Amino acid sequence: MSMYSYIQCDEMEQINSLPAPICAPDADETADISLLQAKLLDMKTAISLSEIFKALSDPTRLRLISLLAENEVCVHTLEAAMGMTQSAVSHQLRYLRQLGIVRYRKEGRHVYYAIEDEHVQMLFEQGLLHARHR
Repeated sequence: MSMYSYIQCDEMEQINSLPAPICAPDADETADISLLQAKLLDMKTAISLSEIFKALSDPTRLRLISLLAENEVCVHTLEAAMGMTQSAVSHQLRYLRQLGIVRYRKEGRHVYYAIEDEHVQMLFEQGLLHARHR
């Protein structure tokens, strides 16, 4: 087990052991519930959003995105920079491509990848700022 996994598991145990504060039902909160339900994210959007966050929850994919954040990069260069096999890098890039997060173009025998979705790029940048701030 890697140190990263150990830290994650330990943190999850701490989070799961915290009691969740709850409140008793109140007859006057019917209006509040209706207002909240009007703001509730629809299931289709929630699933789409969860897929984006799922893609961003993998350290390898985040590292790939960090390399693609400013410029397009050839797959061979990504492999060398990350110290990963072509198969492993291609697998992660395919996952990101299927979600529309990255795009590719072919030039001769080279395949170049770049960030396709500027919203995901902004999420990545904000997440990076937050992680470095902690």
